[in-house]
Amino acid sequence: MLARQIEFTPELESSVERIISEVVSNGDEAVLTFTREFDGVDLTPEQLVVTPDELDRAARSADPALIEVIQAAADNIRRFHKNQKREDWSVDDGDGVTLGKRIVPIERVGLLVPGASAPLFSTLLMAAIPAKIAGCSHIAVATPPQADGDIHPAVLAAAKIAGVDRVYRAFGAQAVAALAFGTQTFTPVDKLAGPGHPVVQIAKKKVFGRVDIDMVAGPSEIVVVADHTANSRHVAADMLSQAEHGSGYEAAVCVTPDPNIAAAVSDELRRQLADLSHREDAERALSRYGAIVITKDLGEAVDLVNEIAPEHVEMIVEDPWELQKGVRHAGAVFLGPASSEPVGDYFAGTNHILPTAGAARYASSVGVDTFLKDISIVSYTNERLRKSAGAIIQMAEAEGLDGHANAIRVRLQTPEDE
Repeated sequence: MLARQIEFTPELESSVERIISEVVSNGDEAVLTFTREFDGVDLTPEQLVVTPDELDRAARSADPALIEVIQAAADNIRRFHKNQKREDWSVDDGDGVTLGKRIVPIERVGLLVPGASAPLFSTLLMAAIPAKIAGCSHIAVATPPQADGDIHPAVLAAAKIAGVDRVYRAFGAQAVAALAFGTQTFTPVDKLAGPGHPVVQIAKKKVFGRVDIDMVAGPSEIVVVADHTANSRHVAADMLSQAEHGSGYEAAVCVTPDPNIAAAVSDELRRQLADLSHREDAERALSRYGAIVITKDLGEAVDLVNEIAPEHVEMIVEDPWELQKGVRHAGAVFLGPASSEPVGDYFAGTNHILPTAGAARYASSVGVDTFLKDISIVSYTNERLRKSAGAIIQMAEAEGLDGHANAIRVRLQTPEDE
C-alpha cells in the first residue's frame, strides 16, 4: 500500500500516443473511428454534440424523483463551493507603489465524465459547478455514449442543472485529444478536469503543456481509522463502498488499535461480500490493496494515514475532531460514524474528485481554484524606481543580462516629463 503509485505499461502509453496523433491529424474522423472501436457505437459527425433540444428532452424524460435529488445535491455543491471564490487584492507598498493580484477564470474548460456502464451524473456536478462559480466562459463535457448512442437522461439533466455549455458524445483518449487540440467539431479548451480509466489518465499526461490538467487520478482509496466505539458493520461497509468500483486496484484499509474491532471488521467483510452485487470486483481489490492493520494507539494510526496519503480517510473514533488535527496528507476526511464516504461522494457538497496514489501529499481536490488563475499587478513610481534602480541593475548584471539592466538605466537617463 505504501508503494502504491499510478503506473502505466509502455504498450498502453504507446497506444494512447497513437490515438492522440490520429486525432490531431484527422480530427472528427479519428474521434468517430475510435468511438466505434472502443465504445461499439457508430456516430455521425453531427451526433458528436448533444443539441439543446436533446438536453431539454432529457430533463423532461428523466425520473422526476431522481431529478429532484440531483437538484438538491447540486444546491449543496454550489453552496459549499461558493465559499472558495477568491477576490482580487492589492497592497500599498509605499512611495505610491501598488502591488496585487487579479483573480481571473480560465476561459475554456473540458470536463471528463465517465459513464458508459453507469450514469455518473454526480461527477459532472462535481466538476461543472465549481467551473461555473469560477466564471469559466465555456464549459464542455465529454462523456461516452451508451450502446444505443444516447447519453443517459440523468447525465444530460445534470449538465443542464449545472449550466454546462456543450456536451460531446465521446470519451477516452480520443476525447482528451479532441478537447486539447480541437477538431472540426470540438472547440479546444485551456484546461481538462475529471476522472477516467487509465487510458484517459495517460492521455491527460500526454497533452499536459498544451493544456493544463487537474491531476492524474488512479483507482479509489479509503483508510478507516476505528477505535473501540466503531461499529464493525459500518467500517466494513465503507471499505467495500470503495473496493467495488471495478478496476480491481482500489484500496480499502482499516487501521485500529483495538484487536477486537480488527477481528470483527474481518468477519463483517466476509459476510457483506457474500451479498455484494460487485463481489468479484471487490474481492480482487481487497486481495491486492485490502488490509486491516493493528496499531499500538491512535497516534500511530494517524502516522500511517500520513504515510499512505489516501484519497479518503474516515475517523470513526471517540473524538474525531481532535484526532483529525494530526492528518496532513489526505484528499478528504470524514469525521464520526454518520459521515460515511458516500455522503461526500454524492450529497454533502464537498468535492469527490480527489488526489489518489499518494498525490494527497501535494495535491488537493477539484474546486473553484482548479478553474482560476492569478495575474500579478505591479504599478511602480519614478520615486521608487530611483531608489531601487541600483539593486535591480546590480542583480541583472550579475546574471549577465545587460538588456535588463539597460531597461532600467534608460529610465534614469530620461527626464520624468518625457
